[in-house]
Amino acid sequence: MRSQILAVLLLLAFSCAWAQPPSAPAAATAETTIADQVDIAVTAYTAGLALVRDARKLSLPTGEIDLRFSDVAQQIRPETVSLRSVSAPGSVAVIEQNYEFDLISPAKMMEKYVGKKVALVNFSKEIGFERVEAELMSVNEGPIYRIGGEIFLGHPGNVVLPEIPENLIARPSLIWRVANEAAEQTVEAAYLTGGIGWKADYVLTLARDEQSLGLNGWVTLTNQAGATFNNAMVKLVAGEVNLAPQPKVMMALDYAAQAAPAMAPMPREEAFGEYHLYTLPRRTTIRQNQTKQVALLAAEGVKAAKRYEFRGQEFYYMQIIPPPQERNEPVVVFLEFRNDKANNLGIPLPGGVMRVYQEDQDKMLQFSGEDSIKHTPKDEKVSLRLGNAFDVKGERIQTDFRQVAPNVNESAYKITLRNHKQQDIVVEVVEPVPGDWEVLQSSHPYEKKDSRTIVFKVPVPRDGEVVVEYRVRVKY
Repeated sequence: MRSQILAVLLLLAFSCAWAQPPSAPAAATAETTIADQVDIAVTAYTAGLALVRDARKLSLPTGEIDLRFSDVAQQIRPETVSLRSVSAPGSVAVIEQNYEFDLISPAKMMEKYVGKKVALVNFSKEIGFERVEAELMSVNEGPIYRIGGEIFLGHPGNVVLPEIPENLIARPSLIWRVANEAAEQTVEAAYLTGGIGWKADYVLTLARDEQSLGLNGWVTLTNQAGATFNNAMVKLVAGEVNLAPQPKVMMALDYAAQAAPAMAPMPREEAFGEYHLYTLPRRTTIRQNQTKQVALLAAEGVKAAKRYEFRGQEFYYMQIIPPPQERNEPVVVFLEFRNDKANNLGIPLPGGVMRVYQEDQDKMLQFSGEDSIKHTPKDEKVSLRLGNAFDVKGERIQTDFRQVAPNVNESAYKITLRNHKQQDIVVEVVEPVPGDWEVLQSSHPYEKKDSRTIVFKVPVPRDGEVVVEYRVRVKY
């Protein structure tokens, strides 16, 4: 009987052993750092996003291996990563991918040792040093130690840890399990990362006669991605690229602006889908927490003109407007020019800030104002609001308002324009009118710019005054 029981137990044990799958052999491991890098390219978008292509030359075991790819950007979007072999296409297949970013820091190392033994070393000129063993109980709002039978809220000594805790790494890394068929490989990792953005900045030098200007454009590139890109090929994409919402990561920025030489070669521009692509003429290093400036374009002899505008409001035509204490209203000045070949331009202008300077009598450049522009294609007009004119004034008085029928009003206005400048100018009186409207009477010709806008272009002589009067009927 006993022999039968033993036979059954042996049979069961053998069956279990047979059913247990054999443990998989440990995969070979390999690691690559920035020292293996043979090429790096960065394509930056104005939305604070960049595509990084990082190529490295490696010697790898064949078969299934774990490849640690270190020195990638901290703001990488892991779901966008791809890996391919450049030297032997199709010889590397990714089985699994991980991104490790739990970097070594004093705070994280202390957190990992909560509940474990640490050493505290207290240096003193009198006793040399004292070393005690302690249990780290908590690091919440400061360290708490158990030393012997007592609890210490902090300690004057230095904390000594026996080793680096598991799962903490020195650099952010991508870890792939890959099937590799070639021992010598040049592989390229491509990924999107946040923290890299660029914008255009422009300097306009307006001539003394205000009839022409010189234009210099600069690319301002900012790197907060958590990595340095050495000797990188840099491309810039101008346009509104649609992006799904992503969590925002805020990082400190230490500006280290660098300007390109005055006569630096200009980036190459090309159409790219629905966008425009600018390729910098030479490779450059983009350091972490750095702002870099590179020349974008230069043009001279660009014909320009100032435009003066006196603008009303829609509610003026809906109610009685009481006379204000001060009737003077600002006349806004704009600087305008055409972005076309005939005007020494004719290239797509990325959105950015245009700053205008002008020479004074001593031929010293003085700041005259700035305005931002959107992405501007060639053959379009650029209009910059510089501010309010000092020597041009406007005054508006509502001379009549009445309701002539339900939902029908009539308004009458007297607009006085005074020009104290040393030259004749033209002031555009722009009146936004709601509803269905009709000008019943006018002292000056007007233009119906669109269904809701009346424009009077009024010549005003130097040191002169012009009065514009008109009556309009509005139906709501």
